[in-house]
Amino acid sequence: MSKKIFLSQVKNEEIIARAQLLELEPPESPKYVSDDELVGLSVKDLNRILKGMSRDDIIKLKQRRRTLKNRGYAANCREKRISQKEVLEGEKHNLKAEVHRLQRENDVVKMELNALRSKCDALERFAELNHIAVPIAMAPTITATHTSVIVKTEQQFPQTTVS
Repeated sequence: MSKKIFLSQVKNEEIIARAQLLELEPPESPKYVSDDELVGLSVKDLNRILKGMSRDDIIKLKQRRRTLKNRGYAANCREKRISQKEVLEGEKHNLKAEVHRLQRENDVVKMELNALRSKCDALERFAELNHIAVPIAMAPTITATHTSVIVKTEQQFPQTTVS
């Protein structure tokens, strides 16, 4: 939901709330407080305004204040969630592009490797056919891709004597 739609919805709800309030008490009454004022009041100021009001009016006014505050919290939460979603979707797009770029780069390297292998095989066949001796240092060798060495040491504890 865009900000404009949300703000118009809030304004409509404020108008409805004011109309309901007008049915309860006239606007010239000192007890009348606008929605913006009601939300912005501190508890101390609110209690000052509530002095002298009937219990029903106090409950209705506090409930209206709580409803308005909850609307504000919900609006902030929605805004935060939408902006976080946009940020995460941007990151997702960037990561997908990076993965795609790396896959293309990997494909290029694989093609280069295959071309070099083919060239090496062709040179080996040429050397074999022409009885050319290839020094051991230049001969292709199969190397292990990973080797592990585990070294265990025994911990030396000082020996104590009991006397």
